[in-house]
Amino acid sequence: MVKNFKLTIEYDGTNYHGWQRQPRAPSIQQEIEAALETMIRQKITLIGSGRTDAGVHALGQTANFKCETHIAPSQLQKGLNSLLPNDIVIREFTQVSSGFHARYDAKNKRYRYCILNHHLPGAIGRQYAWWVRTALDTTAMQQAADVILGEHDFKSFEASGSPRSHTRRHVMHARWERQTSDRIIFDITADGFLRYMVRNIVGTLVAVGLHKITCAQFQEVINAKDRNQAAVTAPAHGLFLMAVSY
Repeated sequence: MVKNFKLTIEYDGTNYHGWQRQPRAPSIQQEIEAALETMIRQKITLIGSGRTDAGVHALGQTANFKCETHIAPSQLQKGLNSLLPNDIVIREFTQVSSGFHARYDAKNKRYRYCILNHHLPGAIGRQYAWWVRTALDTTAMQQAADVILGEHDFKSFEASGSPRSHTRRHVMHARWERQTSDRIIFDITADGFLRYMVRNIVGTLVAVGLHKITCAQFQEVINAKDRNQAAVTAPAHGLFLMAVSY
């Protein structure tokens, strides 16, 4: 009997060329598929909730796969974690209905972006936060972030060369928080994300925080529907996929 399994995955994306399988570069999907095939002795196709780019991390990536096996989910989880490199951990492993699809059934996703805002760089944890040396005005950044709440066309924040059927997305939550005097996080939840959308939004909101553009100009960037109007793309290593909701 074919069974459908759902995985919740944590990974450090530093050493990988993103989630999706690559012909000549390591990926998260490839590592997990290879470990599963070693255990189950079957060809496995792992379906992720979506791609994460090279260097992006995850605390709650979701995926599913189907196979024939009598091994209990708890034993599959234990065995899989013993075979995977220590920068990939399967947090949950459950059997789900045959119709469950990690990508198509996803209702929304939550990302977090981390910034070290200090005149000196960090030695510890530098691969998990973008170092911005100049003091940021988080009040202005939040005022601008409020603009993206609701449904908008986010074409200005989509990576060039990655066309979609449409570029409208609904953002339910967008919040900056200064956790300590020098550590800032940005949480954003939406029903979907365009390629580089979070990183391009963050880069442009940082421009607001540096007083390079105003909140009104941030609105103009959105209205322009032109990637060239937005600011730099924030580095991948500060981004985390926190959770996928179904």
